[in-house]
Amino acid sequence: MPKEARPSTGEQAKQHALTQLRQAILQGDMAPAQRLVENELAEQFDVTRASIRAALIDLAAEGLVERIRNRGSRVRVVTVEEAVAITECRMVLEGLCAAKAAVAASDEQLTELANLGRAMTKAVADGEPVTYSELNHELHDKVREFSGQQTAVTLLERLNAQLVRHRFQLALRPGRPQQSLSQHLAMIEAITARDPQAAEAAVRAHLTSVIEALRD
Repeated sequence: MPKEARPSTGEQAKQHALTQLRQAILQGDMAPAQRLVENELAEQFDVTRASIRAALIDLAAEGLVERIRNRGSRVRVVTVEEAVAITECRMVLEGLCAAKAAVAASDEQLTELANLGRAMTKAVADGEPVTYSELNHELHDKVREFSGQQTAVTLLERLNAQLVRHRFQLALRPGRPQQSLSQHLAMIEAITARDPQAAEAAVRAHLTSVIEALRD
């Protein structure tokens, strides 16, 4: 948005700062434990300190920022044990979404999932872990979308945002894409077979493997 068209105060300014800060954290431009200095951020995003402070409060509620009394804010550090606990919650919600998708998805949507499976297989065969990771995230996003279970989707978006660093590290671990590919293909197969119980079981098996990898 051009500078002259962007308000520096008010709700729009807060939303602008919130969007930019969230994106920077999720993309890894701001590292875990990095201090978030309100004056610097206000200047960077051309908004008031009050707008930055309001945005940081919202990000703290999302679990992306930690506000420390008398010391300001920093990007929240998610420990391995926290990541495991979050993944355990994901297991329930992602399983629910997979089961719902197996029933609710259209034939066109099921074809889309099958195509994603083929693209993931190719990425592994070609030795492209970053591409595989992107397709992995897209697959999970599509399953949630096709489920129609908006409450679960909203909760998962908040949980997944806290796991960005751990998920990226796992994606680049040697051998991890090869290990998880068969798990993702099993998810796709169960959903496209319209078998909700098998779909939920496949998701739980996959995320159990993720927990084991996090603890490894």
